[in-house]
Amino acid sequence: MTLDQLRPMANRLLEPSVDLAERLGLTPDGVSVVAFLLAVGAAGTFAVAGETRVLYLAGALLVFCNGWLDLVDGALARRLADASAAGDLLDHVLDRYADVVIVAGLTAGVEQYALGFAAVTGVLMTSYLGTQSEAVGLERTYGGVLGRADRLALVAAVATVSAFVPVSILDLSLVAWLLALFAVVGHLTALQRFYLAWGDLRGGSAE
Repeated sequence: MTLDQLRPMANRLLEPSVDLAERLGLTPDGVSVVAFLLAVGAAGTFAVAGETRVLYLAGALLVFCNGWLDLVDGALARRLADASAAGDLLDHVLDRYADVVIVAGLTAGVEQYALGFAAVTGVLMTSYLGTQSEAVGLERTYGGVLGRADRLALVAAVATVSAFVPVSILDLSLVAWLLALFAVVGHLTALQRFYLAWGDLRGGSAE
């Protein structure tokens, strides 16, 4: 199970945030942009957190806010009846850039660039397979071993721990191990999504 499967429960908790966004006059696209800027802020703090570890805590908070606003923009669009293909495209593009900058920030902070490259490709392939399923006529796929909500939760958790405890296992920091996890599990999740979509398409063609 991934946290993405808990979206219906999260949607019920969004009402106060959606109310606030509406009172402030924000549009769904505006919320998406703010969420992306928070991700950029998180990346910047992670990139220099190796020297000032408490910044990991600030980065964790920014990552949480990014993930929360990623839910708020959709809920706001539904309330305002403002959902559109253009807004959906903007949301997904900014989400992907947010994923890239967050992983890049974590990578720069621990200077593990090979792990960072493997992690970001796994993250991007996971997201690509999720939306590509919809592009070929299936429902958008959120499932798999590790979805975006899971990644953000892990980043926030690992960053919080790293702010207080300099954990090192086999000469790799906890953040470096997180990048390794994203690399391995990200590609596994992408393959899992591919397998599920492939099976649905092959089953549909057989009928």
